[in-house]
Amino acid sequence: MAKALERKLLQYFLQLNEAEKKSVLQMLKTFLKGREKRVPRISIEQYNKEIDEANARVEAGEYYTHEEIVRMAKDW
Repeated sequence: MAKALERKLLQYFLQLNEAEKKSVLQMLKTFLKGREKRVPRISIEQYNKEIDEANARVEAGEYYTHEEIVRMAKDW
């Protein structure tokens, strides 16, 4: 499947003029650069651990209400 997709992409790419090829190349670079900014995926175990820790903080009263956040945001 991957090889067929690569062949199809190449087939279309070769039909483009130089300006279009440059545009597609820039688009591809943008896609790849966007990957660098993404947060790495974590395991389901790590995710569940972080959820449990967050729930414990809320149960301990360690949180801000919506109203508090709105007031804080005015100072940003």
